[in-house]
This record gives sequence, C-alpha cells and structure tokens, in this order.
Amino acid sequence: MTAAPEPSAAAGLAAAGSQHQPLAERLRPGTLAEVIGQQHLLGAGMALRLAFESGQPHSCILWGPPGTGKTTMARLMAQAFDAQFLTISAVLGGVKDIREAVERAQLARQQGRRTILFVDEVHRFNKSQQDAFLPHVESGLLTFIGATTENPSFELNSALLSRAAVYVLQALTAQDLAQIVDRALAHGAVPPLEQAAIARLIAYADGDARRLLNTLETLSTAAQQEQRSEVSDAWLVTVLGERMRRYDKGGEQFYDTISALHKSVRGSDPDAALYWLVRMLDGGADPRYLARRLIRMASEDIGLADPRALRLALDAAEVYERLGTPEGELALAQCVVYLAVAAKSNAVYKAFNEARAWVKKDGTRAVPKHLRNAPTELMKSLDYGKAYRYAHDEAGGFAAGENYLPEDMAAPGFYRPVERGLEIRIAEKLRQLRALNQAGA
Repeated sequence: MTAAPEPSAAAGLAAAGSQHQPLAERLRPGTLAEVIGQQHLLGAGMALRLAFESGQPHSCILWGPPGTGKTTMARLMAQAFDAQFLTISAVLGGVKDIREAVERAQLARQQGRRTILFVDEVHRFNKSQQDAFLPHVESGLLTFIGATTENPSFELNSALLSRAAVYVLQALTAQDLAQIVDRALAHGAVPPLEQAAIARLIAYADGDARRLLNTLETLSTAAQQEQRSEVSDAWLVTVLGERMRRYDKGGEQFYDTISALHKSVRGSDPDAALYWLVRMLDGGADPRYLARRLIRMASEDIGLADPRALRLALDAAEVYERLGTPEGELALAQCVVYLAVAAKSNAVYKAFNEARAWVKKDGTRAVPKHLRNAPTELMKSLDYGKAYRYAHDEAGGFAAGENYLPEDMAAPGFYRPVERGLEIRIAEKLRQLRALNQAGA
C-alpha cells in the first residue's frame, strides 16, 4: 500500500508547494513502483498489476482496512490511464455530487478523455445512491472505483458488485511500516528516532500507514517545539499517552476478531483464546457483549460434554456486572480458558437445529392421547391421558417401550452424543435405554 515517494518524487512535490500538505499526502506514492505493500495484488503477474498494464481501466471495489492504500491505488489508476480523476466521499456526498460527476465525465468524453470516479466509503451510500452509478458504468461513461472498509457482500448492492471486480487489500506488515518510516526519515520529514521508538510506532500504527504518518507528523511538530534532535522511546510514550490499538467496534474487524475468539475456544487453544479476548478488550469491545458470546460458546461448542461450562459462563457474566472493568475482566479470562480446555460437543446444537428444521417443514402432528393432559371429566371420557405410564412407578424409573413421539412419526435421532466428556456416559445411558425399549416393545 501506501508509502512514500522516493526522494526525487518528494522533491518534486516540495517544489510544487506541497510541503504545506499533511505528511501522509506529501509522501503519497507517485508511481506504482513506489507503493509499499499489497504485493499479492501489485506484484509481477498479480491481478491489479495486470490491470494497470492492460491499458484498459475497469470498475472495481477496493476493500481493506484504513490506511492500506485504497485512495493511492485509485489515483495511480487515473494516472496510468491518463483519465480525469473525480472523487466523492460517501460520508459527505449525495445524489447531487453524483450528478455533477456525471456531467464532468460527459464533458471529458467530448474532449476524448476517460473519467475515473473514486467513491470513498462507498458502503455509506444507500441503495438508491448506489443504483445511480449503474447506467453510467454500463454505458462506459465512467470507470467506477469504490473504497470500503466493510465487507462488500453485505454492504453493496448485488447489481453494483456484479459490475465491479473486488480487490482485497491487507493491513500493512511491520516490515512495510518500517519502510515507510525509513522513507520519512530519508526525506527529512521527521527527526531521527531510536529503534525502540520506531518499534513502538509500528505497533501503534497497527497496519495503518496513514495512522503511522500522522503520528510521525505530530511527533515532528512536537520535537521542533521542544528543540529535540532525536525522538527517544521514553519521550514518545509521553507524547502518545496510553497506547491504544486501532479497533473498529462495529465493522468487519470486530466480527473477524470475535470469530477468531470463538474458533480458538472451539479449537481448544487457551493461549489463542486469551489473546483474542484481550485484543477485543484492549480495543474497546463491551465486556458484556463478550460475556454473552462466552455463554453462547458454552452452549454451542461444549454443551453436555461439560455442563459446568455454561454455569461458569453465567457466573463470569455476573461477576463482571458486579465488579466492572478492570477487575471483572479476570472472570471473563478465567471463563475463556475453561471453555478452551473443556471437552467439546456440538451434539445438542446440531440436534436443536435439526429439530427446528424438521418442525418447520413438517405438518402439525397430533399429540398422542396417552400424553395429553386430562384435568376435566370430559377430557378423561375422551381417553385423554388413558394408559399413560408414570415413569417413577416403573422399574428403574423408566417406562420401557413407551412412545413419546406422535404416533405416525418414526424416531428422528436428533441427539447424537459424542464420545467426549460427560457425553460418553450419556451415550452409554441412551444405549441402555434403547435396549430396554426394544425388550419392552
């Protein structure tokens, strides 16, 4: 992704008076070769590189976290295809802006020039606003490039998606961010930094080049004011204050992280489960939400293999309600570790889903008369409850051979316990009961 131009490119920018622009803008790559990161798209023979080399622009969606180069790539496409570059922010813009962009594209076409329309945060546009692009994309009047941090499958119209290639950008690696720091230092945009300070900055940026460059600019200004010749790690900590990770509490990253937590618990990895729990807490996720998810995990992935897990999850939620943050978070951590190491079974989860699917597609079956309640003489005269066998009066507390399903329904076998944890004993008990049923039938 985003990076910074080489010294020669930066010098050209400075000559144009761009030193008054934000550092992230001054160091924006001016050529494809200057882009740092996203080599899975821009490397030799990769999809987006081939698109650049084809000479034929096409509509696309650039999907990725903040600060990964979506705007830079769109600008470089316009440059590569010698196209007019128009931008709309879906946060601030509307149908009026779309109409103006179309008018400018029509004027450019009359002059024999292509138009690339870049829509930032395109997922913020509603359905009708997104639909407004379709006829102009189909007619070839403009090439549409949308940038989004959200999953296009959920946030964009299928009609628009079907007309645009989707390219997935990745958060920058620590090595990518280190290169950006090196470029900023080479351009003299920031004072020298201790290696420990660089490492802290890279961790603080959390894969976001724009965040890194904005922080570097803040440090540079502060260092000039204090006449510091070097940025030390200790001073950096005082300037940044409490280190906070970038975290999207309601978007794609949020759901990816809770998915990682759930799958780590399911996979019986307590270290990974703790890591993702702490990542979410560190990023500002509501601990009450996490407590609810843990209760769900105890039911879905552990179930009757260890019924204590559900009780522990409920207790952890109650402890957090009483203690709050940070003391109550320890109870959540204790619960996460227990859930991760507990025996796993999704037998009840699967049985419940199968039963729901069965009932949804099946007709309404009558309750057998012997199972019906008979609180009145009329009901008794209609044989409600007749011949019902009271299990507690039977040998072993089990009415062998009794049927509790509708009379015309075969045993569906929804619940199939696994051979793990307490369900081993449950499975043994069910085998014994079935044998008794067969003998008593």
